[in-house]
Amino acid sequence: MMEDTKHIKISDFNYDLPNERIAKFPLAERDHAKLLLYRRGKTSEDIFTSLPDYLDSGELMVFNNTRVIQARLLFRKETGALIEVFCLEPAQPNDYALNFQQTECCGWWCMIGNLKKWKDGPLCRNVEVRGKRIVLTAVRKQAHGISHWIDFRWNERGLTFADILEEVGELPIPPYLNRKTEESDKTTYQTVYSKIKGSVAAPTAGLHFTNRVLKALDEKGVDREELTLHVGAGTFKPVKNAEIEGHEMHTEWISVKRSTLMKLLNHRCAAVAVGTTSVRTLESLYYLGEIVKAAPDTAQDSLHVGQWTPYEGTHTLTVSEALRVLLDYMDRHQLEALHASTQIIIAPGYAFRIVKKMITNFHQPQSTLLLLVSAFVRGDWRMIYDYALHHDFRFLSYGDSSLLIP
Repeated sequence: MMEDTKHIKISDFNYDLPNERIAKFPLAERDHAKLLLYRRGKTSEDIFTSLPDYLDSGELMVFNNTRVIQARLLFRKETGALIEVFCLEPAQPNDYALNFQQTECCGWWCMIGNLKKWKDGPLCRNVEVRGKRIVLTAVRKQAHGISHWIDFRWNERGLTFADILEEVGELPIPPYLNRKTEESDKTTYQTVYSKIKGSVAAPTAGLHFTNRVLKALDEKGVDREELTLHVGAGTFKPVKNAEIEGHEMHTEWISVKRSTLMKLLNHRCAAVAVGTTSVRTLESLYYLGEIVKAAPDTAQDSLHVGQWTPYEGTHTLTVSEALRVLLDYMDRHQLEALHASTQIIIAPGYAFRIVKKMITNFHQPQSTLLLLVSAFVRGDWRMIYDYALHHDFRFLSYGDSSLLIP
């Protein structure tokens, strides 16, 4: 099965997406987006506010509560060259929350725009943060692939790195929008339930939810739970190899509370996932349980689901057994939340363990997200996308939504 999946040709997941179908801005009312319904092989449509009508009382809906950070920092050299430093993930300290709390210096893995103009030496920028004039300095250290370790320093101990990003950074909207970030994006490119800072891209399936829709879900009797997956820039990384075996998935940091695992067990290990990020997190839990079962003393910072883990070997644990293994592990280590990382690729041939229904937007041609959708709807993705293209649906991050029930 793994060999079949590895040899999937990405060209089989291409479709014609006219530029005018890419939503450059969100609707004025985010919950007025169109909702495509795919239910066991049949497609229809409604409006997003009607979502609760298509879910059952007693179901568990899982949201990704990550918050997008203003990760893009601009520096101008004395020569006039503009250098963009795009913060991807924390390096020192490598814990997001600890890094944001630093008050003098910190290190991040970053992508550098206009790198050829930054030969050596520090970059400096005079900025005002919370009424204080400071000098922010960036020093380039080691490189790893397209990422560079950048040490940031600032000369005001009363300010955290979170303060600096909030005031100086720019929100990184997706590159395919082909426009500059606007002030409105600071609100519209965050979910209404975003809490935990760390993403450089929004979990966009959640952008359609409003307090009105959440209240309607509560009234319907749909249970709600949150987890955290910090979305990296790798989510936009195109598959450049003919077969997906040659594509390296990006690693993402996840956090799941003990209470979330308990709630999953109470709902027979079944969930409605809001977005592909929630899907990847939920499905990774099963394999994390397997890892801990095989090696109970694994350190928490070594808990990692590899790209091909789901397709290797035999998987004999039930989902409830895997979740109970994780709960036992958390009890032994007195953990209220499990922190791990995942590189999981979900593509045709994947067997879903926890996710039974999915809410998601419409994704780019030849993307790993489209592979995930195809795996979930058992190959019916083209029928779904043809319907969306022929019924004026808006595509990508600020576009319309779908509820997929295989």
